[in-house]
Amino acid sequence: MRVNETFLSLQGEGHYTGTPAFFLRLSGCNLQCPFCDTSHQTFMEMSEEAIVVEASRHESRHIVITGGEPALQLTQSLIDQLHEAGFFIQVETNGTMPLPQGIDWVTCSPKGEVVIPVDELKVLYHGEGTDLSIAERLQAKEYRLQPLDTGDEMRNRIILRDTIAYVLQHPKWLLSLQTHKMLGIK
Repeated sequence: MRVNETFLSLQGEGHYTGTPAFFLRLSGCNLQCPFCDTSHQTFMEMSEEAIVVEASRHESRHIVITGGEPALQLTQSLIDQLHEAGFFIQVETNGTMPLPQGIDWVTCSPKGEVVIPVDELKVLYHGEGTDLSIAERLQAKEYRLQPLDTGDEMRNRIILRDTIAYVLQHPKWLLSLQTHKMLGIK
């Protein structure tokens, strides 16, 4: 598999915020989102067995598989091996491609037609022009709005204010913050 990076940290977003987790960031994506913070040009090749060994070196049995788009590479075999090793598997996806069976929690940040069932929707909110129509049609256990990080501190404050105002007016949505960035961790 083409792996962008692996690391141990705290889940910084969504339902499992604060949970110690091993992160497996796969390289490659089927979309080209202008705000993506992942470089897909660099990667290392890792076998599924090597991934399970690396993840198992840590006490946490929560793994977050992200990307890029994990569905491009994620296999049923890896899911099965991780479960056999005792892992709770969370996948962060754009939802445009099928995933293997048995994933414990699917977080979807929809960027087009979503073709999979999801547990948690995470929409990056950038203000009044944010298109929530796709997300509003989807069924999920949780709906989260996350202020888009533009890299501009003043613009980010405005987006955060607008996100909070939207959530207050639409209580179906919960606020999701990138707490890992606030804490200065990966």
